[in-house]
Amino acid sequence: MPAALLALAISAFGIGTTEFVIMGLLPEVAGDFGVSIPSAGLLISGYALGVVVGAPVLTALASRVPRKTVLVGLMVLFIAGNVVSALAPTYGLLMTGRVVAALSHGAFFGVGAVVASSLVAANKQASAIALMFTGLTVANVLGVPAGTALGQAFGWRSTFWAVSVLGVIGLIGILALVPAQATTKSAGLRSELAVFRRPQVWLALAMTALGFAGVFASFTYIAPMMTEVAGFSPGAVTWLLVLFGGGLFVGNLLGGKAADRALMPSLYVILAVLAAVLIVFVFTAHAQLPASITIAVFGAAGFATVAPLQARVMDKAEGAPALASAANIAAFNLGNAAGAWLGGQAIEAGLGYTAPNWIGAALALAGLLVAVISGMLDRGRRKARRAELAPAA
Repeated sequence: MPAALLALAISAFGIGTTEFVIMGLLPEVAGDFGVSIPSAGLLISGYALGVVVGAPVLTALASRVPRKTVLVGLMVLFIAGNVVSALAPTYGLLMTGRVVAALSHGAFFGVGAVVASSLVAANKQASAIALMFTGLTVANVLGVPAGTALGQAFGWRSTFWAVSVLGVIGLIGILALVPAQATTKSAGLRSELAVFRRPQVWLALAMTALGFAGVFASFTYIAPMMTEVAGFSPGAVTWLLVLFGGGLFVGNLLGGKAADRALMPSLYVILAVLAAVLIVFVFTAHAQLPASITIAVFGAAGFATVAPLQARVMDKAEGAPALASAANIAAFNLGNAAGAWLGGQAIEAGLGYTAPNWIGAALALAGLLVAVISGMLDRGRRKARRAELAPAA
């Protein structure tokens, strides 16, 4: 794989760390600013909103800018947001820094996926995308636990300074390793917007939103599920999350390789496996060893969807993929928010802490249904094209 993918993966590691590390630092942040834990939790929601808004907007604004230049600008924005967060004297400025950093998130992964796929042959594009997203999975395995430990030992601001340094390393890597020839100008905003007239683009975005809603319906409530149902101690949750992160890492790479061989069949299988694992999780969550094994498999199945879903959107937005690719990152985050809300509604309805697994399975199956419909449209179009060519033959 090209060295440029390493620079993209390092940048993705920094972005993934800053997105999730705040979850482990909420008590410290809340205590420092004298706000409640739920108020501090809004820093997570603010970041997600920044991703949803920034992904399409910044990508659209930069539609005629060379892609390497876009990536450099986004990393500068990311660094600036984290420096503001590290220095923030008030809760409001910390929220501002979080949102500024988040604005770069979706656009970086959207444009980065296009750049990553341009660096390799057509039959390796999904694997290249998966390699870039490996930075995000490693952030969950190493970056988030390390950042949490650093913040707890030396204050939460130290974590944001460390993430800023990671951003600088990623920026230097992009400047040094991403080749200029891989950053040709976009087809323009009008062409980028035109791809949204294609039904298949919207179906691909729906697959993403539904599939990841299924993941986060369960994952959001993994801590109370493991402590209240499986009987783990609160301290064991960190190691269970590391186990989940290991599954993410493996699943991401396997999903990319499978998508290179057969994109849509891979999506059918992965979404079906995800639904099945979530159904099994309803039952295995009641015992510690089966729950631990299921968490790892769940992580693998959940993140095996990422590269194929991103590749599907880019395939259907052929000719102007950057904005659609960024919109898919927004769809991931919309799915995260929707899944978390639906899972929470199930718990509030008194259905128990394993109920989100049923919700997640239903959402994954809905994503599978959309995938099947999309695949049928593909087959119908190919059949019609063969019929048109038959008389000439």
